[in-house]
Amino acid sequence: MQKYGVNELRRMFLEFFESKEHLAMKSFSLVPHNDNSLLLINSGMAPLKPYFTGQEIPPRRRVTTCQKCIRTGDIENIGKTARHGTFFEMLGNFSFGDYFKTEAIHWAWEFLTECVGIPADRLYPSVYLDDDEAFRIWNEEIGIPKERIYRFGKEDNFWEIGLGPCGPDSEIFYDRGEEFGCGKPDCKPGCDCDRFLEIWNHVFTQFSKEEDGSYSNLAHPNIDTGMGLERMACVMQDTDSIFDVDTIRYILQGVVEKSGVEYYDGEKPTDVSIRIITDHLRAMTFMIADGIMPSNEGRGYVLRRLIRRAA
Repeated sequence: MQKYGVNELRRMFLEFFESKEHLAMKSFSLVPHNDNSLLLINSGMAPLKPYFTGQEIPPRRRVTTCQKCIRTGDIENIGKTARHGTFFEMLGNFSFGDYFKTEAIHWAWEFLTECVGIPADRLYPSVYLDDDEAFRIWNEEIGIPKERIYRFGKEDNFWEIGLGPCGPDSEIFYDRGEEFGCGKPDCKPGCDCDRFLEIWNHVFTQFSKEEDGSYSNLAHPNIDTGMGLERMACVMQDTDSIFDVDTIRYILQGVVEKSGVEYYDGEKPTDVSIRIITDHLRAMTFMIADGIMPSNEGRGYVLRRLIRRAA
């Protein structure tokens, strides 16, 4: 596969969906707008919620973004694992009552196999247990053999948060090779080992969960997808860690030079510290750029905590 840098992948993704009549919108601020349910934007769809709920009219029914995000739920894992980060960019394509499963799946396959050149035999889709429509599209239209399409339950392949819009999803996994596997005969997508890496999730928002627990059909189903840019860069640059992709490695090398402490690719205790500083520098920079300042509460406290951990 050809190696692409983070900035190249971002541009390629947005231009690809622009060619599919999507409006490429700039990343929204990390500070949520008119949304008290979030301290910080934590996903590609979070700033677009008013369009999904119908509170606001989208500038176009097809939209694509590369959204900057902050997540601190796994902050204790930062530096210790290969793919945890507090700051990341989420690539996404969205449909507000326009196209649905057929187009979303076909375009995902086209981008991955034709645009960036991932071999088809390294990709494995999963679908929700009862989503026969998505299974049929992957099998009959894309041509994936039935035995390579995995059906998972609600915990893995159904997206819902409380009441309101929800639906099944379809994930795409990249096979990194047997050398990354656990060696078990039943190793497959969804396994806890490092062999199968989930790179892109497609949520088919077609239902509304009601107060009595039932599901009604939405009049206008939506598409909400998310693919981590840094994780995608790991695949395209054949690296084991997000700290080895080009843009993040550049920052890490700066930390090494300033501190005078050598980096051993994650093998030494000091490597964890170097990774934490690298990660938190990215998060702090973008938070401050969006007007967040250190304080004792709210998002200001999140920023202060990141600064103190890095220090």
